[in-house]
Amino acid sequence: MGGKHKKYVYVRRKDGWYVKVRVLKNRADDDPEKYIIVGPKVKEPPITFEVIREEEVPEAIRDRLYSV
Repeated sequence: MGGKHKKYVYVRRKDGWYVKVRVLKNRADDDPEKYIIVGPKVKEPPITFEVIREEEVPEAIRDRLYSV
């Protein structure tokens, strides 16, 4: 199963790790509830998933990326 429907993306943290995040499409871009952290941190994301930078998610989500 890949990321072709864009329900999930990987967020690249500043330390080089990636975290899998569920994206809810019916929310505003700056709404912290749009992003739900679902996966553990990984060193290499699958090639079928979209990768976004840490700066593209709201500040509240950035703090939670490092608790995984």
